Amino acid sequence: MTTRIRTRVAIVGAGPAGLVLSHLLAASGIASVVLDRRSREEIETTIRAGILEQGTVELLATLPGSRVHTVGSRHDGIELRFDGTGHRIDFRGLVGRSVWLYPQHEVLADLIAARLAAGQDLRFGVEVRAVEDADSDAPRVLATDATGDVLEIDADFVVGADGSHSTVRTAVTGAHAGSFREYPFAWFGILCEAPPSTDELIYSNSPDGFALVSQRSPSVQRMYFQCAPETDPDAPSEREIWDTLQRRVPGTTLAEGPILRRDVLRFRSFVVHELRRGRVAIVGDAAHTVPPTGAKGMNLAVADVVLLARALDGLLHRADETLLDGWADAVRRRIWKAQHFSWWMTSMLHVAPDASDFDRRRQLGELRTVVESDAGRAFLAEGYTGWPLATE
Repeated sequence: MTTRIRTRVAIVGAGPAGLVLSHLLAASGIASVVLDRRSREEIETTIRAGILEQGTVELLATLPGSRVHTVGSRHDGIELRFDGTGHRIDFRGLVGRSVWLYPQHEVLADLIAARLAAGQDLRFGVEVRAVEDADSDAPRVLATDATGDVLEIDADFVVGADGSHSTVRTAVTGAHAGSFREYPFAWFGILCEAPPSTDELIYSNSPDGFALVSQRSPSVQRMYFQCAPETDPDAPSEREIWDTLQRRVPGTTLAEGPILRRDVLRFRSFVVHELRRGRVAIVGDAAHTVPPTGAKGMNLAVADVVLLARALDGLLHRADETLLDGWADAVRRRIWKAQHFSWWMTSMLHVAPDASDFDRRRQLGELRTVVESDAGRAFLAEGYTGWPLATE
């Protein structure tokens, strides 16, 4: 059986980018269909990091039922630790902005509930096979639903928000990929049952490598330490994990508890060569990925669709393609700023496997340059809390 659907915008991917875009389009009176191959339960229970820039929080707070201010935790600074000493970066004092610790799966639960309550056509368990006719005024999405039936979706515009293994990307870039970089280290991450070890996040550079002391809730914490990309997450004992973390954060006694989850997160940077072809565009992880050190991934996806929603409003309401024609260049500027910031934080805080004594001493000099300068601290604070969306 084949089911044909007609919509203004077909959105592939029910992650932050796709769901925020559907919300912004609905506010402009533009109907959309959102498709995702995953189940609702899988989307809402897959645990991922969640540091939200102030602009992202301000946007999410406009959603009915958003818990970003009630469950999310505002952080007005972070600590950079090196040579056994902590240095606080005061976000509010330096740039008047903050970040919020609010895990991505909680953001997605809020977005899904809000969109369904608003009558959004949101379909789970749908596998998109291809996007056709990108260069026409009527691109088509070919998909299979959870029962095996064929879906054909005719749209005025198609958006690929379907992650780093995007199907839609093929319709935009063809055989051409993008600029890619893989880093020679990864993060060994744990979720543990313990109270917070510190009020704010600690980014620690130690001779043994990087560590991040993060948080999740009053009783569950998230922590990471630098490891080799090929590390087996099941190999070390809990005692070995805690000893490694403690060595990497000298000066702070970590609150320990049972480890609930462990994984290894590889580091990659990627930006596609083309973000749009005709009436098809790609956003979020389908278009770019960044190392997690700068906390840019989800925030960058939201910034993509804020500008795309404005461009689609002009196209679909006024047949004005001006903003759409400039959209790729506009988002690319922020993408590469975020790539630089993420690379900078990563290279400044991690110890490269082949680092020489000169490299190590130079790195410590860079850290001191940042923390001993008002301008240096402000640069970090501005990048970490995010460039305001309204200025794009």
